[in-house]
This record gives sequence, structure tokens and C-alpha cells, in this order.
Amino acid sequence: MEKNWMTNTDMIKTSSQRCLKRLLEEPPDNVAKRKPAPQVPHPPTTGLSPFAGTRNPSPKSSQSKAPSRVGQYTLVERYEGEEVYRAEHSQTKKQFTCQVLSLHSYQDFLIAYNRIGQHESICSLLDTVICGDRAYVFLSGHYGDMHTYVRRWKRLSEDEMRHLFTQVLNAVSHCHQHGVILRDLKLRKFVFTDKNRTRLALLSLNDCTVLYGNHGDDSLTDRHGCPAYVSPELLTNGKGSYSGRAADIWSLGVSLYTMLVGRYPFQEMQPAALFAKIRHGAFSLPEWLSPQAKCLIGCMLRKSPAERLKASELLMHPWLTSPSRPHRSTHKTQRSSQQVLQIKQEDNQVVPTWTEKAQ
Repeated sequence: MEKNWMTNTDMIKTSSQRCLKRLLEEPPDNVAKRKPAPQVPHPPTTGLSPFAGTRNPSPKSSQSKAPSRVGQYTLVERYEGEEVYRAEHSQTKKQFTCQVLSLHSYQDFLIAYNRIGQHESICSLLDTVICGDRAYVFLSGHYGDMHTYVRRWKRLSEDEMRHLFTQVLNAVSHCHQHGVILRDLKLRKFVFTDKNRTRLALLSLNDCTVLYGNHGDDSLTDRHGCPAYVSPELLTNGKGSYSGRAADIWSLGVSLYTMLVGRYPFQEMQPAALFAKIRHGAFSLPEWLSPQAKCLIGCMLRKSPAERLKASELLMHPWLTSPSRPHRSTHKTQRSSQQVLQIKQEDNQVVPTWTEKAQ
């Protein structure tokens, strides 16, 4: 059933983004003098925790409702998060992913797709329907996004992640080589393209920036990103420029950490506290992670942008290139009930619940 309202979680997300906007537009000194933000009685947005639950929707929202029929497509249901829908062709019944964009965003979207061409780890643009001031972009159908997958399984094995993260890096490296900076990188941007959930692809190039002229100069000045994935330099450089590629690499580090550990490396209930942790740049790594996995995460989550490896260099890291056991694509159906119970008990120790933190 299509949702046409804003949940409490969406309200918190909006608050987080406003806080992020203030921090990005003001010098650090002004931020330090600001009074602490009042406590919000709701759980944090999924941008602050991958396991924050969704509240019951409130009908008192002015969020626009997309039409259920667009051209020859029917918008079946809205995915959690951004304005993205599962769509079905009225004649062939084939499944698609529909992303709704403004016409201005659609122009940038097309430029980016023309720049990168076809790639196996990036969802292809299949069709577009222009309706008024909006563009309905139809991409390949998928079997769920990585954010939902991590929320379900809490944390993933290194063998599985070695296989999946290689595909993530291939997509990002390809974009960077063609002068496309993704900016808003997060787990939700990557989706499974097969039923066994062994193949990942970047859902779309929405919110990206295309570099012109010298692709080597990736200096950006606009601030954009999900609060949990934003890099320290976006919070500390005031209105100065920053490296777009290096900011993407930081977001990849947050993603890999979350997939392997089951929580974000920087996690707080309040946005201001979250951004303070990110600016500091210190995080902890569980002892049970392999040394190579710790090294790879450390190569991305470097406070200094110049010290972060490039996406093409990360693909040569020993954690990805060293031999590993065969990947078991159906691992979730092969676990015994005792193993599942043990995993849940371990996850309760790794991932705090928000009711416990509120006490």
C-alpha cells in the first residue's frame, strides 16, 4: 500500500538534515558556541542507526502523493526512504524500480549516465516518463537494498562481504574514473540484482556531481550527504572546498564497517553529538574482525582526506585479493535455530536498542 504521509522517523531525519545544514554553513567556532539541542523524544532516524524502528505513520502530513499510474507503468509500492517505487509494466508485468526526480535533477542525472556508460555494477536506465515538472525514471528491478539486508542480519561474514564489497568498489571506481562524484553514498544506494542476493549494483546516479574539464580536480564546495555517512572535512572546512572522491571513500568506510560490525562507527541519538564524533574521527574496531578487514576500514576512515586510498587502490587491498572460502549465497537458510539464537544474543551485545539508551 502506498504511503502518503510522513512518519515520526522521517521528521527526525528532517531535523538531522537541518542540523547538518547549519553545521556545514557555519564556521566551527560558531558551532561550538551554540547551545545544546533539546532532547527529541522519538527514536533516531535510520540515518543515525541502521536498526532504528519505524513508527506508525501520521496522516497529518503534506508529503506529496505520486500518481499510481505513470505512462504504461503502475507504481505498486514505495520503498522505505527516498521517493523510489516498485513499478510494474501494465502489459508485460515486468518489475522495475521507479525514481522520481525534478526536471533539473533529471538533466544532471542524464549527463552522469551518458558519462559512465554501461556497467555491470550500476543499474541501467531503461525508460523515462515526463509528467508535469517531474521525471519518472525507470531502472532495473531489484531484490532489496543493502541497508534493509544489514538491518535483518545485523552483521555479515567477511567471506560474504568480500564478495559484495568488491562489486561496490567496482561501481564507485568506475564512476570516479569517469569524473562522477556520488556524494550521497550509503547502504540504501546499493541493491541486489539477483534472488540469491550475491550481486550488488548502485541503484542510480541521483545526487551525483559531474566533473568537467580536468577530472583530476575534484574540489567541491556544496555540502550534501546522509548524517551518519558524512566525512569530517564537510563538518570542519566551513565554506571551503573539499575532495569529492575522498568524501565518497569515507562513506564507503562507514558502509563496510556497518556491514561487518552491525552498527555505525559513529552513532549518537542527537545529530550534534553525532557530528562531534565524526569531526573527532575516532572509532573502535571489534577484536573479532580480521587484521586485514581492520586495515581496509582504516584505509578509508582516515580523518585526513589525503591519507585515504582511492577506490581503484582499495580494489588491490589484500582483504579483497587474498584467497577465501567459497561464498555461500544461501547462508541465511542454512543456519540452525541454535545458530540463529546465538547470533541474536551476540547482536544484542553489539547493537544497543534505543529503549535501553533512553533509560
